[in-house]
Amino acid sequence: MLAQCNVIEGAYFRDILQQPDALRSTVEGFEESRDLRKVTAALERGEFDRVVLTGMGSSLYALYPLHLALSSHGLPCLHLETSELIHYLPRALGPRTLLVAVSQSGESVEIVRLLEMAGGRVPVIGVTNDASSQLARQASAVVLTRAGVEASVSCKTYVTSLAALEWLRASLLGEDIGRTRETLRSAAPAVETYISGWRQHVDELLTVFSPIRQLFVTARGPSVASALTGGLILKESARFPAEGMSCAAFRHGPFETLGGHVMVLVMAGDSRAQHLNHQLAADVEEAGGKAAVIDVQARRAAFRIPAVPEAVRPILEILPVQMVSLALAARAGFEAGRFELATKITAVE
Repeated sequence: MLAQCNVIEGAYFRDILQQPDALRSTVEGFEESRDLRKVTAALERGEFDRVVLTGMGSSLYALYPLHLALSSHGLPCLHLETSELIHYLPRALGPRTLLVAVSQSGESVEIVRLLEMAGGRVPVIGVTNDASSQLARQASAVVLTRAGVEASVSCKTYVTSLAALEWLRASLLGEDIGRTRETLRSAAPAVETYISGWRQHVDELLTVFSPIRQLFVTARGPSVASALTGGLILKESARFPAEGMSCAAFRHGPFETLGGHVMVLVMAGDSRAQHLNHQLAADVEEAGGKAAVIDVQARRAAFRIPAVPEAVRPILEILPVQMVSLALAARAGFEAGRFELATKITAVE
């Protein structure tokens, strides 16, 4: 019960509960503007040599499913942190480059510097939560998320960015965007179903995590986006040692850290590699670590997500990690997601 889980119901907590409404507003607000049609037509005509996908933090991670999709369709595609792009790979921004930039605020220092470098000579598709931001004003075409104001740690802006980028994927590849919208409409009710049990989830996780001092969040394929974001938000919201990585990367070194104090969260992911991901969880436990699989058939309710189309799955997979962040902060006795050192908009490189 609430008294047991001791969650301080601050701004981050409220943002988590607002995710279904944020998703509904975002999905219903999608429109294929004339500017976006102009850019996608140029892509179809072969006017671009490459597509560069860029952002910072969870904005960068949210682009990973789009990177996989465009690359699998034979489009030369780079997935780059904005800071690395502007300082080390500026030549990637040629006149035949299509740049997709994601920034929740549209005002972070790296995105502003990138827009200065692009200088109107590189077509930019901006994905942002602020229609008045520099990114929205200067981009060649804009896809807006409509998550509303977010206080600190990325939650509703992350899930709406995933939805926006799935819609953009369909647009860029000439797929039926009406059908894509219908697919994305399944996200909000599924998220609502899961987070309605937040009290029970947090209570359960307080027990599960009582001996845990180190945490890994792992996945493969499109779900890597939520594994990487999961590692980030656990550090931000709960100040807990956590790392996000691919399941394969975990076997290449971090496996050696396993013990009774280490938990490995494994996102089951899509059908292509689920068997490998489940095997990782089994191997972790055999080696003496703790493991839990985030899946539609998970044994514990806190890790059990509703069944949704595969394109929507990364949106659901981040939710148990959010619950873990609430539980870990409650265990430590502070408000999850309340910044003491960081700021919502990063203004210093």
